[in-house]
Amino acid sequence: MGVARTPRESWVEAGLRALAAGGPDTVRVEALAKSLGVTKGGFYGYFADREALLETMLELWERESVDDVLAQVEREGGDPRTRAHRAGVLTFSNDRLLPIDLAIRDWARRDPAVAERLRRVDNRRMALLREMIGTFCADPDEVEARSLLAFCVAIGEHFLAADHQGRSRAEVLSRAADLLLA
Repeated sequence: MGVARTPRESWVEAGLRALAAGGPDTVRVEALAKSLGVTKGGFYGYFADREALLETMLELWERESVDDVLAQVEREGGDPRTRAHRAGVLTFSNDRLLPIDLAIRDWARRDPAVAERLRRVDNRRMALLREMIGTFCADPDEVEARSLLAFCVAIGEHFLAADHQGRSRAEVLSRAADLLLA
């Protein structure tokens, strides 16, 4: 009986964990093998090289953070405000997706191909916001501004360390959502 190979998905997940923890430079075959408790030989049965793994990781992130999120939003339905809010929560409050998303944003600052993929992902996210906000706001300039502000709040709040004068972050975010989606 042969030795079971480490599944391809395990390599991809280990790569995404490494990316989220330390950026793309920490996604190294030897380090991933060590974290999985295996030798690196099995890696090459699935991937030609590290670049192939990185591409697969980006494909999975894009599918999970856009396609899967949009599918869940559509499945669960609701009014436009609820759907826009749900999409943000599924993406930017998700313990799995958020750290990966933030690491990819940092990576995109130095890699034009990653920046182009991020642009594609963000454009799809903005399209949902425009569509949802456009159902209750007729002015295209205001739709664009509200969409941008909502997206900036969803991402930027993870970098902001400010206090909110006796209010919790959750209270302030809820009020911001009310203002943007009113």
